[in-house]
Amino acid sequence: MMKHTLTGLAAVAAAALALTACSAGGSAGGGDAPEGNVPLNIGNFLDVTSWDPALADIGFDGPYLSAVYDPLVVVDGDGVPQPALATAWEVSDDFTTITMDLRTDAVFSNGEAFDAAAAVQSLDYLKAGVRSQEAYQKVESFEAVDEDTIAIHLTERDDTILYFMGLGRSYMMAPAAIADGSLATAPVGSGPYTLGDATVPGAEYHFDKVADHWDAAAFPFDPLVVSPLSDPTAMLNGMEGGQFNVIYGDQTAIDMAADSGWNVSSGLAAWVGLQFTDRAGATEMGTPLGDVRVRQALNHAFNGPEMLQAIGQDNGAATNQVFPADTTGNLPELNDLFAPDIETAKQMLADAGYPDGFAVKMPMAPPFQPYQASVEQVFDELGITVTWDEYQFMDYMANAPTYPMFVGVISMDGNAVATVERQIAKPQWYNPTTGLDSFPEIQAQTDKVFAADPGDAQTQEIETLNEMITNEAWFDVWYQSNNSYVSTAEFTVTPVIGMMFPTLRHINLAG
Repeated sequence: MMKHTLTGLAAVAAAALALTACSAGGSAGGGDAPEGNVPLNIGNFLDVTSWDPALADIGFDGPYLSAVYDPLVVVDGDGVPQPALATAWEVSDDFTTITMDLRTDAVFSNGEAFDAAAAVQSLDYLKAGVRSQEAYQKVESFEAVDEDTIAIHLTERDDTILYFMGLGRSYMMAPAAIADGSLATAPVGSGPYTLGDATVPGAEYHFDKVADHWDAAAFPFDPLVVSPLSDPTAMLNGMEGGQFNVIYGDQTAIDMAADSGWNVSSGLAAWVGLQFTDRAGATEMGTPLGDVRVRQALNHAFNGPEMLQAIGQDNGAATNQVFPADTTGNLPELNDLFAPDIETAKQMLADAGYPDGFAVKMPMAPPFQPYQASVEQVFDELGITVTWDEYQFMDYMANAPTYPMFVGVISMDGNAVATVERQIAKPQWYNPTTGLDSFPEIQAQTDKVFAADPGDAQTQEIETLNEMITNEAWFDVWYQSNNSYVSTAEFTVTPVIGMMFPTLRHINLAG
């Protein structure tokens, strides 16, 4: 199996954002840095999707939005919610009310004060947002209890709301900017920076430091520039030339890091493999997938650890599960459940009534071509005839789930309950029909996860659910891939599962 460069795989990682090439000018120095501050020039993989937090994506938007907005809640590198504008919170005994204490010293860049009324206005706006609403599906209402206290009233217990808020769904916006509808192009937050006049949209985003920000010490970066540059070679050239000091790194940059004196931070981001959209065999072409032996055969047929080494260049984890390796829910003992064995796969297909394989159509787009040859080779050995329907990358997301299965690079979550929701229980773009109605035992176990007391009891139910879906070959996970960030020696980056590029709060001075 031939090795591939990460130029193509970086685009696949970007796909995990949606599934979440102009050269930037300027220099890393950007002139003399003000005393006590250091220049930070970030080479990001994608442009900002929107300056409106209700419309923005979480994936690569972190550096942009975290510069101009403060969130109520942030997450640490383990996905655990931490205070920001909300200094503390309590959950009621019946799990239906979250009461938050708020800072009293934050000010929006237009001069408006941040208080409970402003927080409620932002939260109402986020709850109605096309993208941000995911965090607030179980919210009945938001209440300003007093000037520095809010209450979030839930229709039922919600184990993921604080996690999603911390990922990037609790940015606070100035009330006047919400009212005039200008946020998409003119962000107004209480963040540590404002969007600077030197900005060139699509090429360079310059940020002006807010001198009296309430948490200024956490953001010692000035000047701050974020440049979208989806060409990994150009990004690496910028790193070598001093244009950038933190970039979204490909394997070439990682390999150069030691000799260049650079730091590398890597963290799991997405699972790679076959996403089954017709596990019940409800469609004519998907009929074979309705037999668990066929799905299990496909799991046996692909050598995930070998693919991680040859295609992923060992930048990830060899596991057959959708729960990130070394996190709650992932069970190492399940990784050998479908040991790579093409003869076992052939026998299982024969037992299922497909000794000569079957025919299937699948979608393909340029970012996924590194995997195409492997799929064709394995399918040929199994007698499976695959016809590829070619799509442009931007059309892949809309069309891929209309096929019984497709090659996917699916973003993961650091929160185990969020994994249950997004990968199993709730329809997503990549899983429009969960199929749980055809698997009552899995549906029942999913319900147990949501009903169990938080803590050890819920963890046990999650592990039981993961064991069930892994045995059922709910997915064909080949491996889990990393996102990597390369920085000059003065910086460290903390990867966060669920973010393709972390926020400014996850970039720190080394030592």
